[in-house]
Amino acid sequence: MKSSPDTSPLRMPLAALALLLALAALPACDDTEDHIDRADVSGIAVDTEIRRFERDLFAMDTADIAAARARIDSQYGEFATLYFGRVIGADDPRIAPEGPEAYLRGFLGHAPTRRLYDTIQIVYPDLDDEKEHFDLAFRYLKHYFPERPQPRVTTFLSEFGIAGFVYGNDELAVGLDLLLGEDYPYAGIDPSNPMFSGYMVRTYNRDHLVPRTLKPLLEDLAGPPTGDRLIDRIIHNGKVLWLQDLLLPGIPDSAKYEFSPDQLEWCRDNERNVWAYFLREKLLYDTDFKKHRKYVEYSPHSPGMPPEAPGRTGDWMGLQIVRAWFREHPDASPADMLRVTDSQKFLEASKFKPRR
Repeated sequence: MKSSPDTSPLRMPLAALALLLALAALPACDDTEDHIDRADVSGIAVDTEIRRFERDLFAMDTADIAAARARIDSQYGEFATLYFGRVIGADDPRIAPEGPEAYLRGFLGHAPTRRLYDTIQIVYPDLDDEKEHFDLAFRYLKHYFPERPQPRVTTFLSEFGIAGFVYGNDELAVGLDLLLGEDYPYAGIDPSNPMFSGYMVRTYNRDHLVPRTLKPLLEDLAGPPTGDRLIDRIIHNGKVLWLQDLLLPGIPDSAKYEFSPDQLEWCRDNERNVWAYFLREKLLYDTDFKKHRKYVEYSPHSPGMPPEAPGRTGDWMGLQIVRAWFREHPDASPADMLRVTDSQKFLEASKFKPRR
């Protein structure tokens, strides 16, 4: 199982678990469209299946939990195995020493868990709007990467443990309990956990649902970073962001890149300064992840930069390098871009120069 932010033991390379959604749509900006020559995919037929696992889970007959579990195992296959074994731990004797049936009965009857489930159903009575975005994304996926199967989407809840992952044959899973909107009292769940800090909770909304669901798949498509240097990580992450641009033309940049509108404006206005800082501090070829982690992972800010600078400024620079690469290679396909795995050669071939 592969996942997207947080770390956890699920399908490999499933290291970063994904958070998600909001209740109000942000206006789209036109930053993306100048950089991608889109194919016409209107003739490609897709019909994304979205399975509401949490509904079938909470409809289980606790009076005959064994039979109900057998039915859900048959219906959901590998996802059920992962969910019961690794998401909630019902099949792990260390977590459920009394056995999976007793554990499930307690899980489904636990009042706070029931309230969480009810809240999810209020916030997400349907996913019709999201399905339209998924359908379009999978049309582009089928056009540009015809060898990849069309994904299916499964929703679940994990009591705030896991936001999303990819597993099996490009199957996608998204945890709706981490997509309930900024006004949900996430801060009270565990005030010491940075997962519930304001800079993270800001993205736990509906606007972020589709890009966050797709991100683990795109990370898998891009493959892991090809080295431990900052340049390796920023180009890898830039490729993932560029693929989001490719597949999600109707999603606002602020949701795809997970920057607030003000942070996005700051990144656009300060490309030259950010790049100069990386060069001046000799960070591009640095291999100490602790030293450069906040430039490529979720963080409230980027060290050494003004307080307005968000975390993940390296990701933004990576996206600009990928865009520059395509300007230098206008006939290249997305697959061609992914085949260039040497970060130094990619950077040189991009002839990247930051905007002033």
